[in-house]
This record gives sequence, C-alpha cells and structure tokens, in this order.
Amino acid sequence: MNAAMDAATLQRRVGSEEINTMPLCRYGGTVRLVRSMDDWKGVLPGILAERVLGFDTETRPTFKKGKANDPALMQIATEHFVCLIQLSGFPFGAHLAAILANPDQIKAGVGIRDDMRELAHLHAFEPAGLVDLGAAARAHKITTQGLRALAANLFNRRISKGSQCSNWSLPELSKNQIIYAATDAWMSRLIFLRMHELGLVPPVPALACAQASVFDALRATELMS
Repeated sequence: MNAAMDAATLQRRVGSEEINTMPLCRYGGTVRLVRSMDDWKGVLPGILAERVLGFDTETRPTFKKGKANDPALMQIATEHFVCLIQLSGFPFGAHLAAILANPDQIKAGVGIRDDMRELAHLHAFEPAGLVDLGAAARAHKITTQGLRALAANLFNRRISKGSQCSNWSLPELSKNQIIYAATDAWMSRLIFLRMHELGLVPPVPALACAQASVFDALRATELMS
C-alpha cells in the first residue's frame, strides 16, 4: 500500500457492510498480564522506553439504568508488547497514573479523554500527552471516527468487537477477551502512527527517523483469519 492517501479516500464513509468484507485481523504479538506490583515492575521499563503508547480501557457492562461500573481493565500497547492491567487485582493509583500524566509520552486512543475521566474517579490525576484519534479524524473531516472504522479506512482491516460486552472483572480473562483487549490498544497505536505518517496529527520529532513503515509494523504482529 502507498503511504499517501488523497483527501477523498480518507474522507469517504466506510459502511459496516464494506467493513465486513475486509480481512479480520487480531493482535498476535506478546501480551503481558499485570495483576501485581511485581508484574508492573516487569513491564514498566518497556513502557517507559516508548514515545507512543496505544491506550484503551474495558468496563464490565451494566444493565441497570443510572448505574455505571468502574473500568476493570487498562490496556497499554508498546512496539513490542501489549500490557493488560487487571484493575480488580492491581488497583489504579499513583503508579499507573504517572504514565498517563507524563506530557512527554503520547497516549493515543479513541475517546481517550472519557477513559481518563473514569480513571480519575479511582485516583485523582491530571492526564497529559493525550491524542484522541476520533477528534483527529473529525478535524480532517474524516467521517469514520470509531476504532473499527478507522482501522478499515486506514488499513483495510476489520477488527472484531465481539467481546466488547463481556465481563471484564473476571479474575481470569478468556483467550478471546485477551485478544480483543490487546487488539484495541495495538490498533490505537498503529492508527496514531499512520495518522502521523499522513500528517493528520502534529509531528513528533522522535518518530521522524523511523525506518519501517506502519504497514510493516501491522503485518509483523497481526493474526489474520
């Protein structure tokens, strides 16, 4: 695929029927589960080494009007692994908030400011270094602004949303939940890098010398089915 995309291609509406014809891809790289401080200390050096992190959270759905659950899972994607932090076993606090409050490290995701507000209910902090991928798309009149639609528009790939409404508070996540959660954070990072490549987000000097294309990074860690 060519790195360049014209405005008409970017701004066209990609419907669900078209997305359903695209190849289904899932994250196929290393997943690190974090349930304790020792787990966190094991992944922290790899997270701190990154300039750009993909980010997402998952919350156990509620079916009672007016009731909302707290985030149960926090996902952080690096170039080399995706970290899934189970907040029921390793509660959100200063140790995790420090990453999200670091202005020198980009955290990219769809609706990321809503995620930050929900996490701030658990431990007060001021997030920094955020890039809302949906807002970046809107700023360039791209009509496809959700994660699934952006993956389709920018990569011609379909990601599954099948486990979205599952119970994320379980102490042992299923294989499907792990793949789903890891894929969302991984794809968020790749979408940011693709937007950076296309000039849709402000330039990041540290990324200017990257030699591998975003499509190489996609193919290196995706599972197709």
